[in-house]
Amino acid sequence: MDIRPNHTIYINNVNDKIKKEELKRSLYALFSQFGQIIDIVALKTMKMRGQAFVVFKELGSATNALRQLQGFPFYNKPMRIQYAKTDSEVISKMRGTFGDKDKKKEKKKKAPELAANPAKKAAPGTNAQPNTTPIQQTPDNPPNYILFLNNLPEETNEMMLSMLFNQFPGFKEVRLVPGRHDIAFVEFETEGQAGVARDALQGFRITSTCAMKITYAKK
Repeated sequence: MDIRPNHTIYINNVNDKIKKEELKRSLYALFSQFGQIIDIVALKTMKMRGQAFVVFKELGSATNALRQLQGFPFYNKPMRIQYAKTDSEVISKMRGTFGDKDKKKEKKKKAPELAANPAKKAAPGTNAQPNTTPIQQTPDNPPNYILFLNNLPEETNEMMLSMLFNQFPGFKEVRLVPGRHDIAFVEFETEGQAGVARDALQGFRITSTCAMKITYAKK
């Protein structure tokens, strides 16, 4: 029954009440911290409800994501994560040819081509993430236990931010600002815990165009 490690992870027990586009954005926000994502597949068909696939560029990224997010409460349901049976399974499921052996072989050959295009699109986001020098120059306030986030994309929601910050010890809550999609506050138990999250997620891209800016909130 052992499935060999590969670049594609299979997730089930996903909350199937979440709209497909929001689900894919939330999965991207949660999993992209582990490495470059080539593709995310989440289908709303009866057979595929409550399931998703995330395809990483690097095998190590898939392994870290599987270990660290196993059982993570994603939209209030613990995720069950394993490696997909084969790397090409995601392509087959997406095209509705799963189980058709001849077509499956064809898809296997085409998989690298399919992977190449999204990888190019993802490159600006992933290249810019470690290059946080301009972001670090953002004027900051004295350290405290509340973080102020800005430059957030329009589709940001409370669940998305909670999933990002929930992995850090001491996380208490996310507070959105009514009428403003681009800013939010995140509260931690201590100043030190807030600082760890600030440093780790500085410049994190929820979408490829918006690098999150994090400062300490004004007291």
